[in-house]
Amino acid sequence: MLPERIIIVNDFAYVNGGASQVALSSALTLSERDFDITLFSAVGPVMPDIADSKIDLYLLDQEEIATNRNRISAIVQGIWNKKAGEAMARLLNNYKNMRTIVHLHIWTKSLSSSIVREIVKSGVPLVVTLHDYFTVCPNGGLYNYQTNKICTLRPMSRACMMTNCDKRSFTHKVWRALRQAVQNSIGGMPESIKHFITISDLSERILSQYLPNTAQFHRVRNPITISKREASDPASNEAFLFLGRLDPEKGVLLMGHALASIDAQATFVGEGPMKQKIEQIIPSANMTGWVSAGKVRQYIDQARALVFPSLWYETQGLTVLEAAARGISSIVPDSSAAAEMVVDGVTGLIFKGGDLSDLQDKMQQLKDDNLVKRLGRMAYESYWEQPVTLDMHADALLEVYSTILNEMTGRNESVHPVNRPESLS
Repeated sequence: MLPERIIIVNDFAYVNGGASQVALSSALTLSERDFDITLFSAVGPVMPDIADSKIDLYLLDQEEIATNRNRISAIVQGIWNKKAGEAMARLLNNYKNMRTIVHLHIWTKSLSSSIVREIVKSGVPLVVTLHDYFTVCPNGGLYNYQTNKICTLRPMSRACMMTNCDKRSFTHKVWRALRQAVQNSIGGMPESIKHFITISDLSERILSQYLPNTAQFHRVRNPITISKREASDPASNEAFLFLGRLDPEKGVLLMGHALASIDAQATFVGEGPMKQKIEQIIPSANMTGWVSAGKVRQYIDQARALVFPSLWYETQGLTVLEAAARGISSIVPDSSAAAEMVVDGVTGLIFKGGDLSDLQDKMQQLKDDNLVKRLGRMAYESYWEQPVTLDMHADALLEVYSTILNEMTGRNESVHPVNRPESLS
């Protein structure tokens, strides 16, 4: 059974990160298949492709809480966005007699859990993609940003509440904990939610400890938008590549020290607070800042290997797939979900998470041109055997939506990828 209306919910109506990219690209792909799509967002501007599409847009024209200069308003909105909750109730009232499904992506930057309470009250089926750990963890990472280590405390336990793990301050941690408490109680998250989409084995295994026993997990891999063409020649390249924010938890300083110790060239694509420290550690590094998608792919083509040194769990790591699609292998930590996208010694190398010596060793190994060429070729072939395209992503989403709707009506029907709204059950 296919839905008659799909409501995609995301804090932002434009791309400002991987989760928003997935939310908005899936909305566009499903709309192009002639499904009726509503995008419910708080923060603009609206992505041009969305504005020019057939998607019904419900934009609240609110600010992101992190950039709202009215801090009192931001504090209140972040805990409970009353306007968003009321708007969601009105929207759902329009579709209460239709086969509607709500797909929630990101809500912690503006919308808050007020929308979840209204969705649950309406009886409209809801599925949540677990792009991060905010469903259970106050700071969203299950990570202690003060010690730069993975946190093993139970979220919202007494020990958790007493620990300053926040990037900013303990006061900010207290606010996050209050928001989480409201989300858990009045917002009904995660206890009132049954269906979750996960994007890696690691994130599902970690989160399942804290989610309801009734939770049902659906695996849908996040897509990348890259066309197949001839593989790059990594053995002819010199620079190791990092893509992403230059934050401590991303392991950029670990990578910098490893690069300096083996006297290797490097390119860091991105911005963040660790930029100056990286430049001090390895002055020869090419620091590009943020660049266009086309330029990113040029840097991938010019890389010897991608290094994904993250110190926290992550939930996937799409840059590893993007590199593989161009014939560039990756070095990833065993403590990260990105390790699921690499076969050690076959399509890339896996090092012990946070271990400088082991990362140095793996990077040193990739001074061997033959190894670099073999890993790159295998990464390319492995990816294109089963590429994660937008169409494959949309097919998987439709299977999930169908499963949920069939469960609600007691029916047992599968969705074939060619199905379109004209073949609605």
